[in-house]
Amino acid sequence: MKDFITVGQIINTHGIKGELKVYPLTDDIERFKKLKSAYIDGTLKNIIECKLQSKKVILKIEGIDSIEEAMAYKQKYIEIPRNDAVKLEEGTYFITDIIGCSVVDEDGTFYGKVGDVIHTHNNDVYWIKGENELLIPAIENVVVSIDVEKEEIVIKPVKTWM
Repeated sequence: MKDFITVGQIINTHGIKGELKVYPLTDDIERFKKLKSAYIDGTLKNIIECKLQSKKVILKIEGIDSIEEAMAYKQKYIEIPRNDAVKLEEGTYFITDIIGCSVVDEDGTFYGKVGDVIHTHNNDVYWIKGENELLIPAIENVVVSIDVEKEEIVIKPVKTWM
């Protein structure tokens, strides 16, 4: 498992004083209000101010004081140490821990690795990249077990649920 959890991606600048517009990669956008610092490109940065704005976050980071300086951070990710992450309920996982997991069925057939997690209204869908791409609904009737330590997801054989 990774030592850091990605909580957002810087998508643009905001204003002329170096603020950053962030697309949150967390279920709880309010969590940003509690952040005092975070890592960008492996460097610890102090967060001076946080504002929430229509499903986006505006951050003022210490040392980024102009629009020109802020432009250098576009498309970069904001990370926090895993031990600072929110505690998850049993049976829930960080997306970063799901991506890269091998997917096999109960019969041992290997389908590929999770390349992305797609959020839908009802449930997440795992996008499996392998010999053939496959979309697997992350539901109880399909997913048998998830072991992020072993980086393995076991599903029911595809022919039984497709």
